[in-house]
Amino acid sequence: MACAITEGAKLPSSCYTIRQLMAVICRGGKGERQRRRKRKMSKTCINMRRCHSLLKICVSVYGQRFLHGARSSLYDHVLKGYSFKPEIDMRAVCEETDKVIANVENRKGDLRADDVREIVCVWQQLQRVRTEISQFESQKRQISDTVKTLVKSNDKNELANLQEYGQALQEGRKIRMRLGQLYAKETELDREHYNRALRLPNTTHPDVPVGDESKARLVELVGHKPEFDFKPKNHVELGEELGLIRQRNLSHISGHRTYYLRGAGARLQTALQNFALDRLCQRGFIPMVVPDMLKGAVFEGCGMEPNAHQSQVYSLNPTQFPDLSLAGTGEVGVAGFFMDHAVTLKDLPVRTVCSSTCYRAETDTGRETWGLYRVHHFNKVEMFGVTANETGEESFQLLEEFVSFQKELFSDLELHYRVLDMPTQELGPPAHRKYDIEAWMPGRNSYGEITSGSNCTDYQSRRLNILYEREDGSLHYAHTVNATACAVPRTIIALLETHQTKEGTVRVPRALQPYLGLEMIEKPTYSALKYIGPNQQNPPPRPAPTTR
Repeated sequence: MACAITEGAKLPSSCYTIRQLMAVICRGGKGERQRRRKRKMSKTCINMRRCHSLLKICVSVYGQRFLHGARSSLYDHVLKGYSFKPEIDMRAVCEETDKVIANVENRKGDLRADDVREIVCVWQQLQRVRTEISQFESQKRQISDTVKTLVKSNDKNELANLQEYGQALQEGRKIRMRLGQLYAKETELDREHYNRALRLPNTTHPDVPVGDESKARLVELVGHKPEFDFKPKNHVELGEELGLIRQRNLSHISGHRTYYLRGAGARLQTALQNFALDRLCQRGFIPMVVPDMLKGAVFEGCGMEPNAHQSQVYSLNPTQFPDLSLAGTGEVGVAGFFMDHAVTLKDLPVRTVCSSTCYRAETDTGRETWGLYRVHHFNKVEMFGVTANETGEESFQLLEEFVSFQKELFSDLELHYRVLDMPTQELGPPAHRKYDIEAWMPGRNSYGEITSGSNCTDYQSRRLNILYEREDGSLHYAHTVNATACAVPRTIIALLETHQTKEGTVRVPRALQPYLGLEMIEKPTYSALKYIGPNQQNPPPRPAPTTR
């Protein structure tokens, strides 16, 4: 539809919504449509160009505002009646705005100081509208009571001539009309508030280092770097020679950053998963199998944005499978299990472990393009905890417990690793504090991240409505903690490169031998497959045609 710009049209104020902006730009009444049919195409094109110019100006000036006002899957989920509204602590945001701004700017997200101020501005507008609604509703009730009293004390003939009755009816109509406008405004501001405020990150622990990855604080160094009397190979060389890994010639089959595990490689994945699961189940963790596909509301409630620019989340075709995405971590599936549920206080903390396939887009194509370090699909064993917030220390203690489990697993796998307290720019939106464990990978001649663990405090529970119930029946927001137990591909990298021998075999750590059924990974007796596809310098002759 062509847009006719009215004379004197002004750019909307910074507190206007996109709907109001479009109302300024576009006028589409019936009479105008009839007149438009009579116009020449050139005139219509001029109007369209004018409309486009004004829209470009508005987007240029207010584009950042619209970007941060993107549609919220979680809010839509609420409107459909599936869950309660997320409970964001706006009192703290308003009272400690400077502190919130500092927290936002210390992190790596796309929110800035002006965005925080706009969140406060929209919230305050919403509160003023709600106050006005409350006042008018009170007046409406008073008028209703007055009308009822007059009806009871007068007959119908007297009411028609009663001035007080007529004034009450007239005033009631005005109030109803005004309330209708205010209700619409409240709905509009409420959506805008959540679309903006849900993008706020969690608070940050005061001991977290400020800065980028280089500011990570070394907490602990465990074990020693392996020493070799030969040049160590990387995991791709070892994997190909031992028939464990295939990554070559897959672009036309499954695309880049994909892989096959075969023989002992496939068994190694299963062994690592079972090793981690058994250890954690012995510690009281409840095992769980979770869905690979989940709704956008669950991702957003966990602090992830499936539709964000350069998102790591694979989304399914929306025309066939609306609002479904593939999980990049088991954390999302487990969090969805607890969504809109309460745990009894005496049962806390709840420790859950799940093994799942994870899918990540890995849009940064320039990093780790070869090998298993950064791939589109991998298996992972994930720990997830739900705990109380009675003393304020429960979730911190649970995170320390999860990290101790991680250290125990990797020490038993005889790996050299370090524990890092990650800085602000390495914290995702839900993390209050995060520890990474990096294992030494001789083939890369560097440390590489193999696990992380985060205390999300009440960030996820306020969005996903995860609660715990005290003995008196009162409900309170739980705290959530998540940590990787074993990310299989990266653990395979560390194992192969650390335990390789001069003969080209790989020694299996004692703790893993019962699960793998091997003490040494050796070259298989069967021959490797021979590539016979196109694009070869000396292609082999094709089979001769057969005749019947």
